[in-house]
Amino acid sequence: MKGKLFLVATPIGNLEDITFRAINTLKEVDLIAAEDTRHTLKLLNHYEIKKPLISYHRHNEEIKLDLLIQKLEEGQNIALVSDAGTPAICDPGEEIVKEAIAKGIEIIPIPGACALINALIASGLNTKEFSFYGFLSLNKKIRQKKLEEIKEENKTIILYEAPHKIIKTLEDLSKIIENRQVVIAREITKIHEEFIRGNIEEILEKYKEPKGEHIILIQAN
Repeated sequence: MKGKLFLVATPIGNLEDITFRAINTLKEVDLIAAEDTRHTLKLLNHYEIKKPLISYHRHNEEIKLDLLIQKLEEGQNIALVSDAGTPAICDPGEEIVKEAIAKGIEIIPIPGACALINALIASGLNTKEFSFYGFLSLNKKIRQKKLEEIKEENKTIILYEAPHKIIKTLEDLSKIIENRQVVIAREITKIHEEFIRGNIEEILEKYKEPKGEHIILIQAN
């Protein structure tokens, strides 16, 4: 009998933001595939969970994919976790899910924290319809194409961005979104959680030293 692949959502900052089901799943599987084993080990130690760990991230995805599929076909149950939040959302996981489905392996999502959803519900922007763009590409041609899509978008826009890139991204956005309202959600669930609201010029003026993980939300056109 083939094993099962569990997609386990983990906390995005506060270690208490994990479900009982997620904890039990991590205790019961045979193996945990983690984006960063050192990071995941902190979570496992906090909940006194002792399980074998294997690294599975963007730079070794091709190599480890076959190994994990082999273990699943041998009958091992595997939990896939990212560093924070729900795996396969701007994190490794999409490829192994596709391959597991192709091999007839059961996929079981274990719901929990997701940064983009928590940012959206606290933003004050329209939650009925939204478009998630993840991280904008560094490739100028692809990036410009996405910016043009955002310009025409009539739904709430959600983007992820790293602290050392957010000012450049905000400057790029300022050229296309005019005076639409923007919300920056920073360090969600952590000690320095913050929501910064205003039009893009106002945010650029007062936001000089960005730190931590950021989510950008833009009012619909």
